[in-house]
Amino acid sequence: MQAGHSQHTCPFDVELVIVAYRSRAQVTELLAGLPADIPLAVVDNFDDGDGLAQVVLDRPNGRYMRGGGIGYSRAANLAARSSEAEFLVFLNPDTRPDIEVITTLVEDVATDPLCSTSAGVVVDSRGRAEWAVGGWEPTLPRAIAHAVGAHRAFPRLGIYCHPEVGQSLDVDWVSGSVMAVRRQTFLDLGCFDEDFYVYNDDVAFGRQSRAHGLYQRLRTDVTIFSAGGSGAPSLEMGRLHGSSMSRYLHKHHRPVAATAIVTSLGLGYTGRALARLLLGHVHRAREDWAHAVGLVTARATVAGRLVADGRRGRPV
Repeated sequence: MQAGHSQHTCPFDVELVIVAYRSRAQVTELLAGLPADIPLAVVDNFDDGDGLAQVVLDRPNGRYMRGGGIGYSRAANLAARSSEAEFLVFLNPDTRPDIEVITTLVEDVATDPLCSTSAGVVVDSRGRAEWAVGGWEPTLPRAIAHAVGAHRAFPRLGIYCHPEVGQSLDVDWVSGSVMAVRRQTFLDLGCFDEDFYVYNDDVAFGRQSRAHGLYQRLRTDVTIFSAGGSGAPSLEMGRLHGSSMSRYLHKHHRPVAATAIVTSLGLGYTGRALARLLLGHVHRAREDWAHAVGLVTARATVAGRLVADGRRGRPV
């Protein structure tokens, strides 16, 4: 099943949730492939700096909210808590689902009370699944496998999964890139953990689901094209990714285990950075180094503003 244009309507009471940042062009293209009257809520962390509000408000069932740079988790929760829909579908601005994809994912959580979440697989222009469409609880063995690159030969040994399209796979968590939930279940589970500015909120939500006897479904037969790219610089995102993982590990694992996992991952990304630098891949090397720095310091900034400080335990 591949996302594309569709004129059908979804039979469920659903609202789309999109968190944006410098994303007007991406959101405009995303919405062009969906029915004009589908309900949606957009929380804009750029506060209409690119004219996104009019794009949303031109749609008959569009809700626009200024986020004020509060990050993904808080922004997504703001939309969810103010929604009146029975089901929510969280979408990244650079994804391109159609109404059939949305209906399929919502149907999973609508028909199975133990399924807290159903997510599709985001694919690149060649139809290959992106990294981190889902994965498993970070542990020291998985961190070591990821650090030394063993996950590339043995994909189920690492932290992040990279499934073949159509391959059945049980995971501990799914990415929030294209993710359907029953709104009441989402609220009952505490929504996304606002300790995270961005990243690892989906890992934490998977953990919360498991703690309540629920599971998350990764639909590897449901693929969604990614246009690629967010509004934020890649180096900022790399450091945020590392800092969020560090925060997650120190919050949910014993101190010795958390430190060991952070060290393993940090060494792995440092080694990748050096290898890429030797190969002349300077930008990729800088991204890996930013990830390593985020892991070790648990601190990250956006546009020069400190937004994650692991020592304080919450986004700034």
